[in-house]
Amino acid sequence: MDDDAPQTPLTPVEQFGVHVREMRMARKMGVRGLGSAVGCSGAYVSKVENAKLVPSEKFAEGCDRVFGTGTLLARQRQQAIEGDHPAWFEPYTQRERKAHQILDYSTMFVPGLFQTPEYARSLYRASAPRLATAAIESRLSARMRRHEVLERDNPPEVWAILYEACVRTLVGSHRVMAQQLERLAHEADAPNVTVQFIPFTVVPAMGTAFTLLTFGRGPTVLHVEGPQGGRPLETPKAVNTGLAIFDRLRAEALGHDASVARIQEIHKEYAQ
Repeated sequence: MDDDAPQTPLTPVEQFGVHVREMRMARKMGVRGLGSAVGCSGAYVSKVENAKLVPSEKFAEGCDRVFGTGTLLARQRQQAIEGDHPAWFEPYTQRERKAHQILDYSTMFVPGLFQTPEYARSLYRASAPRLATAAIESRLSARMRRHEVLERDNPPEVWAILYEACVRTLVGSHRVMAQQLERLAHEADAPNVTVQFIPFTVVPAMGTAFTLLTFGRGPTVLHVEGPQGGRPLETPKAVNTGLAIFDRLRAEALGHDASVARIQEIHKEYAQ
């Protein structure tokens, strides 16, 4: 590895895991020992340290007690939750940056990777009307940074299937939607991006949004949206089910060119 290559800044959840590992090792404790001391398994500790799991409040407070750090880790955890991304989304964004292939099925909104700032800002204001403007702008900045994964020299293959509601749901205003659909059609021109459109006349094989991330090494991960945020599923049964449903959705959807043409037609409606 080139020592002069720029390093990706650690996310708040990654920073928390690093601090826990450093404190644990400084005290010559194993993951099982720390887990026993705070009331969890060694596997849980390992997942927190490797940012594969968002730490619970109980875990952070337990670590503060064991390490004698007052409320340091509890406050750091809270900052991670209130940071640029919701804490439950941090593990997903970390995996997204490493994925070789992103298979996304969206049912209501344009995928985050393709969102314009105005569209994303309108979504945040609608979903969290009491969120302070500064917090919205911070999260907006983080969402826009996700696009960097598509700007690198060897970007992942992205296959996005959009149910018609994604482009029919009026987010912000007609102007915002026109800009968003123009951006979506532009993104679809990239050689590594495939977009498919499922019209309202088709009952899709799945009504819930989900994403599959595949890697050069390591198992495929299924990320499913829910009322409490998203969650990753890595069991072979869950992943294989997700892959089978995605294949069915691909068969039900219009082809790439026809899908882009339909999106451009709807863009004209908003632009009028």
